Amino acid sequence: MRKEYASLRRRPLLAPVWLTGLAAALVIAALAWLWLAADTTTILVLRHAEKAEAPAGDPLLSLEGETHAAELAALLSGGPAEFRPQGIIVSEFRRTQETVRPLANRLSIPVLVMPSDEIKATVERALEEFHGGRVLIVGHSNTVPEIVRRLSGSAVPPIGEDQYGTLYIVAKPRFGRAAVTRFDLPW
Repeated sequence: MRKEYASLRRRPLLAPVWLTGLAAALVIAALAWLWLAADTTTILVLRHAEKAEAPAGDPLLSLEGETHAAELAALLSGGPAEFRPQGIIVSEFRRTQETVRPLANRLSIPVLVMPSDEIKATVERALEEFHGGRVLIVGHSNTVPEIVRRLSGSAVPPIGEDQYGTLYIVAKPRFGRAAVTRFDLPW
């Protein structure tokens, strides 16, 4: 009986040490999780390059559009690797796919095709698959403003049918508000 009583007396003396160690481990784990989860995802959103007049339903790029696709590839593949896109998301239409083909070939990065009417799914996929990285989304005049709005919560002006070369850069942190920067490419 005396041995049992003695072991019970010793355990409460060690309890503060163990509880302090456990609390410290939990705090360190929480801080590590916050540090790793605080990544910012950078999403570049752009309308496809100039399209040809025919065929009406799903036209290819015009000669001017092909030139601008090559210029886009040179712009986004130049510079440090930390600034290059790690993936590309486009719609099912050939003009979006042709706009990014030179860039995808130059960087050897994947091109994911999403239906143009599934904007919410496109945004979610970009944020999930490229979390903490960089992704380019190429859309259309009627989808780019909605994509930017869903990513940032900020409305952007509509894009005219003859307006090409407007690039939105959305910096979306895990915590906090997204920042939107607009660039007009010299097209």
